[in-house]
Amino acid sequence: MIVEPAPAKVNLALHVRARRADGYHALETLFAFARDGDLIEMAAAEADAFAITGPFAAGLEPTGDNLVTRARDAFRATFEVAGRHAITLTKNLPIASGIGGGSADAAATLRGLARMHGIDAADARLVAIATRLGADVPACLAGRTMLGTGTGTELVAIDGAAGTPMLLVNPGVAVPTAAVFAGWDGMDRGPLPEGTLLDRARAGRNDLEPPALQVAPVIAEVRAMLDAAPGVILSRMSGSGATCFALFASDAERDAAAAGAQARGWWILATALA
Repeated sequence: MIVEPAPAKVNLALHVRARRADGYHALETLFAFARDGDLIEMAAAEADAFAITGPFAAGLEPTGDNLVTRARDAFRATFEVAGRHAITLTKNLPIASGIGGGSADAAATLRGLARMHGIDAADARLVAIATRLGADVPACLAGRTMLGTGTGTELVAIDGAAGTPMLLVNPGVAVPTAAVFAGWDGMDRGPLPEGTLLDRARAGRNDLEPPALQVAPVIAEVRAMLDAAPGVILSRMSGSGATCFALFASDAERDAAAAGAQARGWWILATALA
């Protein structure tokens, strides 16, 4: 049995610089990862099987088009693997929430299959598969703090801030990524600055937060609560939303904020930067 974590992705900053001729957007983003998230388990089997369990399993259909099965099929075709696989996804992260759940699941599937079949984790073909699957999948495949440019797939590793207490909060609203990008006002507000990860993150922004607020105004309530929490270092929406994150000076201050968010009926994940 291969067990592969699929940690939540957060965009500590996300600058949308331009709309490209190919319809995609030119981005600059600081990718970081939580210590916790979804989980992929797989084993060799006589026939392919895919099951989904966990608190957010009901929002996904295992027989439909899923990034996990797409990753499995692309891996098999690329590496000419004849075997079949029984894969279980434990879905702990909310769906369409800006923390890369589906992308992380696909990346974990690729890592798990590579381990199972003796493929080097640095094999360029894995990155090529990840890039075809989605813009966030290559960063999730690497699973470490990165600067992403281009469409987010051009990656450079940077020093992280491992162990920093982090709280993820989602108000229970799914936000369609396409709708949020479509609402971006087209204004280039400038590049990410230089400096340490946290200095760059603090000086940065998320250009998708204003259009996301038009889709889900409750995001403003989450941000206000996190901004006002004692000990908060940085609070921001991640990705295209609606999940917001906050970094804290201590576990105790993170946990106090988590209790406040949970009391409002919001989903929380008290974790730390990986």
